[in-house]
Amino acid sequence: MNAGSAIDPAMDMKPLLSIRHICKNYGDTTALDDVSLTIARGEFFALLGPSGCGKTTLMRCIAGFETPDAGQLVLDGCDLAGMPPYRRPVNMMFQSYALFPHLNVYENVAFGLRRKGLAKDVIEARVSELLRLTQLIPYGARRINELSGGQRQRVALARALAPGPTLLLLDEPLGALDRKLREETQFHLKQIQRETGTSFMIVTHDQDEALALADRVAVMRAGRIEQIASPNDIYDRPASRFVAGFVGDTNFIDGVVHHQSAAHLVTDFGAITLSDCQLADGAGATLSIRPEDILARHEGAGIAGVVEDFVFRGDNTLLRVRVSDAMTLRVATWDSRFAVGERVVLQFPAETPALFAESA
Repeated sequence: MNAGSAIDPAMDMKPLLSIRHICKNYGDTTALDDVSLTIARGEFFALLGPSGCGKTTLMRCIAGFETPDAGQLVLDGCDLAGMPPYRRPVNMMFQSYALFPHLNVYENVAFGLRRKGLAKDVIEARVSELLRLTQLIPYGARRINELSGGQRQRVALARALAPGPTLLLLDEPLGALDRKLREETQFHLKQIQRETGTSFMIVTHDQDEALALADRVAVMRAGRIEQIASPNDIYDRPASRFVAGFVGDTNFIDGVVHHQSAAHLVTDFGAITLSDCQLADGAGATLSIRPEDILARHEGAGIAGVVEDFVFRGDNTLLRVRVSDAMTLRVATWDSRFAVGERVVLQFPAETPALFAESA
């Protein structure tokens, strides 16, 4: 009953970038294991996964800093095999920004254009446009050490965009920023990407960042792709238990499927009705339910439980509700009138969020 898969739904489109069956090993360690995906022209694409999943290795293969052991990379109709990094129509914004401290903002942005030998008026027009896009016009004469972290991030972005790459690669670009600045910069990045029309690929381990920025997200694990889908589908219809657990907060409930008048997951604390269940009667399964999808009520029909603890989070209250000796569920509610030790009733969504024929 799971929606989505590790097969890229855009593979039948004519893409800007085609990654076909890429493999990369370092000795006995497999970094990339038969990875295939596509990126459309003008798309904001995210590679999301934990450290060591292969996302940075894949980005470095695209940039030309690593050579795949097998597979093919085709960018804008051109096979990248054997092409050195400086000849690829790709630019990379590094996590460290790698700005030149001895140059001011204007000269940092202009650096690549001067290396290409462009005319002075062309350079001035391009740099001025990028400083406008990144809201850096007042800072053009400043040295890098005179800038805030967010301003340095924008200088790095402007410099990476200056040569007009077909594809811009961003390696954990917001990792050095505080939370509030990250949120502001996310909107700014999306605006710049839309305005320039450049295809962006971002590599990140931050699920919030990937969901906020990308048109589509590829979730990676141990060198393979678990799912490629829109942010909404990744969150609401995860293709595997790993995706459900890695992206967002969730409750995993183990049980056994029983088909009677309707399908149910029988657990140690009661039966949960399942919609559109394709698993056989008697099959073991794991249900994933987000805390915000469970309703907590002071009375009524549903699964009985006791509030063990709660945390006020501003926009909601997170309850820990014990429903059996072995199971405590997390429930996000708008109602802050619950108390520790209070008996409550939990109601589950009519549509089964995600059911997996797998356990931990």
